Amino acid sequence: MKRRDFFRNTALVAAGSAVISPFRSIATPRYPAPAPFGAGKTAKNIIFMVSDGMSIGTLSMANMLSELRDGKLCAWMSLYQEGKVVRGLMDTASANSLVTDSAAASSSWGGGVRVNNGSLNVTPGGDRPVPILQKFKAAGKSVGCVTTVPITHATPAGFCVNSDSRGDQAEIALMYHDLRFDVMMGGGTEFFSADKRNDKQDVFGKFTSAGFSVVKTRDEMLAVDVSKKPLLGVFHRDGLPYALDREHDEALKTGTPSLVEMVGTAIRCLKQDPQGFVLQIEAGKVDWGAHANDTGALIYDQLAFDQALKEVISFAEADGETLVIVTTDHGNANPGLFGATASFEKIIGFKHTNEWVLQGIDRDFNANQVRERIEYAQGYAINADEAVRLLAHYVTDRGEDGLYNPYKLPFADFADIQRKYTAIGWAGTGHSGDHVEVAAYGAGAELLKPFVRNTDLHYLMLEAAGVRHG
Repeated sequence: MKRRDFFRNTALVAAGSAVISPFRSIATPRYPAPAPFGAGKTAKNIIFMVSDGMSIGTLSMANMLSELRDGKLCAWMSLYQEGKVVRGLMDTASANSLVTDSAAASSSWGGGVRVNNGSLNVTPGGDRPVPILQKFKAAGKSVGCVTTVPITHATPAGFCVNSDSRGDQAEIALMYHDLRFDVMMGGGTEFFSADKRNDKQDVFGKFTSAGFSVVKTRDEMLAVDVSKKPLLGVFHRDGLPYALDREHDEALKTGTPSLVEMVGTAIRCLKQDPQGFVLQIEAGKVDWGAHANDTGALIYDQLAFDQALKEVISFAEADGETLVIVTTDHGNANPGLFGATASFEKIIGFKHTNEWVLQGIDRDFNANQVRERIEYAQGYAINADEAVRLLAHYVTDRGEDGLYNPYKLPFADFADIQRKYTAIGWAGTGHSGDHVEVAAYGAGAELLKPFVRNTDLHYLMLEAAGVRHG
């Protein structure tokens, strides 16, 4: 066969395969051979940190704001600058799409296989791989999750349970009760309170009767006896408040914990186990802020995640037996800075998110009141025509659809207006298929390769901890 015919025929075969099964290669990626046990120091503890929906522009802008406001790199960039981590890129696809949702993304880490968007550790063929926290619990370690969205939401659930639908959060709350994980903290009171659940079960009561310490406020969490496990903390309906709104609202500050406070409590509880622990930490509202094109929500929740990362690295440095993985499950909305520094600097003076601004407007507002509310919350004054444009959404009830927008607030329209004042633009309001940042620090970090599939991290964690794959 002539050389040119060989290449032509090979290309045709490859093209034909793609037509027959376009998702075969992403659904069943080929894994590199794992490193042998004992190749590096065994990780007694693993802390897996997820800034959900963090595009590279989100990380970049959070770091730029940190430098402008505080005169220093954020913790994540400091780890890169100081050469303390092994760094790579990660392919984030699900079994049925190059653009994943959070359920499939977390399941890739949790179950070690790719599943269809919307499902939790249930493969397209119906297999139900054992989620990783169940594996580590069976191996004798304490386990848990901390998040700023409902604790039953997709990312924590992907480490914990098998479910055909990520939306079945009321049932996932009951699964957590039966699994008896050691620390579970976040939002989502509506899935635990008898007066909010459709079946009227008192799930909080079930946890209490089963011997859990159940806390519902920041003060209760800070006062909890960390020598007693397991611990359930559910602090707010739906997701917790955005970090920016919490910082400028005393009632929110005293009533709900920050991410770093939850992380500190979780580590104090879990580190008492002589066999070690595995903890997933999620900044879930970074993703919600991206969906809403909400600049203040996005960047300040990313900085709150960065504070938690600093706390975790401090623990890991002192401990010497902890593997820290820091990453995201997918990009979202691909925001970026497209203008003058002076415009971007306005974000330093923000007091509230776009969500706070828009939730406080109603059809009885006039244009001047809209302008005054924005100026109070974010330090700049839009013009009268822009105020009328926003107000039209309330007067005619023509709100916007979108994830995490039950009140149909005009998020995208406000973000479009806001770009002139902050120089931040957005590619959309949904997830992207970008490869994303992943970094590893501490015991077992050398196992991270420069490019990985999301499923590889499941096996990396087991390998680092010396726990068999089966």
